Amino acid sequence: MLTESDLQQIMPRLPQAKRQLYLPFINKVMEIYEIDTPLRASAFLAQIAHESAELRFMEEVWGPTAQQKRYEPPSDLAKRLGNTQKGDGFRYRGRGPLQITGRFNYKKFGGLLGVDLAGNPDLAATPQFAFSTAALFWKVNGLNELADVPDFIAVTKRINGGLNGLADRQKYYEIAKNVLGAEEPGNLAFSAAAFAPLSARAPVNMLSDLPPPALPRGQEFLEMDSASLSATGAASQDETKPAAKKKSGRVAGESAEKLVPVKKADGKPARKSAKKLTKKSAKKSAKKSAKKSAKKSAKKSAKKSGSQPARKAAKSPSRTAAAKSSKKAVKKIGAKATEKPPTKKSRG
Repeated sequence: MLTESDLQQIMPRLPQAKRQLYLPFINKVMEIYEIDTPLRASAFLAQIAHESAELRFMEEVWGPTAQQKRYEPPSDLAKRLGNTQKGDGFRYRGRGPLQITGRFNYKKFGGLLGVDLAGNPDLAATPQFAFSTAALFWKVNGLNELADVPDFIAVTKRINGGLNGLADRQKYYEIAKNVLGAEEPGNLAFSAAAFAPLSARAPVNMLSDLPPPALPRGQEFLEMDSASLSATGAASQDETKPAAKKKSGRVAGESAEKLVPVKKADGKPARKSAKKLTKKSAKKSAKKSAKKSAKKSAKKSAKKSGSQPARKAAKSPSRTAAAKSSKKAVKKIGAKATEKPPTKKSRG
């Protein structure tokens, strides 16, 4: 039986809490699907360690990346995966230690396990079903027999469709063989006798109906996607939560230049913009005060005369006077704004 110490040595980056959570499920599915010799166990653990980055990812990291966009219909890849409806790519993204992907695989593995994975795809990332789909895939694709040979390259090809990450897979394989004492092919120390018998076993005679995995979704992809997506604020699934975007104090559509005052190299505010602002505000205030005083004087003269024509007549001279005074005020303030500040004399 696989112990917690064994698992820790094979997958040192797997946190203790997850190690303790996953271990009973791993042991159970290895019993059910006859992954019951050190060679079979070493190959199985090496492959799931690589594919899931040491069981730290139970869901495919989602961007979507350019490759993941091809999961969506219409595309050849979507057709192969059985994705027929909009959103199927994300809905049936890779889940579990061997990353089952696509509506077809969810339906097929769910049928073999007696659970509606197609209707509840999130179940495929839970320990109960994640390890079941991985071990079931292993069994029905004849990987126990290939592990017995042992032909680890053929095992990798059957899982991956190629040899992506072969060196990393082999590294885990050598560690697992050493930990489980699988150097001799005939060593059966890790046997099914160590497990309590189960009354019901899942049917495993549907090899012809299960397609090989369509996507090479190994650790090199998971970690690459995780790094690129966290850089843009997206998240990896299971291991990390989506990065929360920080609120900037900027109003939507407002440029950064508006918020930051322009400064020269010596740290002094640019003089030109200061002059412009002073002139503008001077003009505004001068106009306002001119209007006010014009209105006042007009009212006064209107009151005195009491007649309407007199009121009209009173308006025009006061307006002229107001305009003149406003112009003078503008000139005065403008002159002050353009004045240079007196320079301090340096002390001897």
